[in-house]
Amino acid sequence: MPSVTVQTLSAKKGAKSASVELDAEVFGVQPNVPVMHQVVTAQLAHRRAGTQSTKTRAEVSGGGKKPFKQKGTGNARQGSTRAPHFSGGGVALGPKPRKYSQKTPKKMIKLALRSALSDRANEGKIVVIDSWGLDAPSTKSAAAAISTLGLTGSVLVVHGREDIATIKSFRNLPNVQLIEVGELNAYDVLCNETIVFTKDNLPSGTPTSAAEVAAPAEAPKAAKAAKAAAADETVAADETVAADETEETEES
Repeated sequence: MPSVTVQTLSAKKGAKSASVELDAEVFGVQPNVPVMHQVVTAQLAHRRAGTQSTKTRAEVSGGGKKPFKQKGTGNARQGSTRAPHFSGGGVALGPKPRKYSQKTPKKMIKLALRSALSDRANEGKIVVIDSWGLDAPSTKSAAAAISTLGLTGSVLVVHGREDIATIKSFRNLPNVQLIEVGELNAYDVLCNETIVFTKDNLPSGTPTSAAEVAAPAEAPKAAKAAKAAAADETVAADETVAADETEETEES
């Protein structure tokens, strides 16, 4: 299982504390290059707007009148000046708005992300810190933190949803990209040289034990059985009360 040393920002060069174990299912898989290529290609294709458009002869305004009579002019017969071969006419087989997005299985997307993170982990480009220690937004403090960690090149800072101070501090740095931990993707990981996590934002893999896997499926069954047992007890109690009332009536 891969491990990385947790760094703190208390010293100028980044003091090192105890190491933390990285999840082998996320940072220890064999990078699958074809899957990463396909997922990144699909992600870039999904960004394309696809808004280019041309008008056909049916959409161009005008041209309702026949330009000249059918016979006697010596010219080829024409029905409208909005035909494609006329100036100002429609476009034949021109582009129309379309979607370039590709359907990608969720398992491939997850595998591509894990492959990208594992590739960065193999190169020693995964940095884990205890916390940024930013109580208020400060771009100067954020730049000092990057310098303290000794990070060069493009840096991907992974933050939580509620880390407002971190977001406002790092968003103006030119070589730093911010991304929420729930929005991690293979493209952004591969586009940056170093990935910085905090201890609270380290991603983990799926449950591996059979008990953990079976627990979600067994929980609804247990709840259903408990509900049925409670219903049986209620019916039995109602029958007992009814029997007691019948006996009292007969005695009276």
